[in-house]
Amino acid sequence: MTATGLVLAAVAALIHVYIFTMESLTWTSPRTRRTFGTSPQEAAATQELAFNQGFYNLFLAVAVIVGIVVTAAGTTTVGLTLVLTGAGSMVLAGLVLLASSPDKARAALVQLVPPALAVVATVVALVV
Repeated sequence: MTATGLVLAAVAALIHVYIFTMESLTWTSPRTRRTFGTSPQEAAATQELAFNQGFYNLFLAVAVIVGIVVTAAGTTTVGLTLVLTGAGSMVLAGLVLLASSPDKARAALVQLVPPALAVVATVVALVV
């Protein structure tokens, strides 16, 4: 079950790297604006905020990836702590998005379901 949790955590990390790319690198592009439903003017006005927010997503992904690597290297306690902290933060951020912007439910679910499944699988592996 630990392997399942780590695979799901890796998927969550990849999603958050993609979110970083959109928010920090391509925020004003037509494709990213369509994804987030922003006009060129809104994207320009919020570019600095999105740039910063994108790095939060990247840092969560990095924590999860480092946790996976450390776990695979045999330091399970430290590795799984990083995975659970990073993935748990992803879940909470997705819940905040869902609660604050119900019209973005699809995006919130994409952000929170894979890490939530990773957390569940990892905790089950630790308890069983």
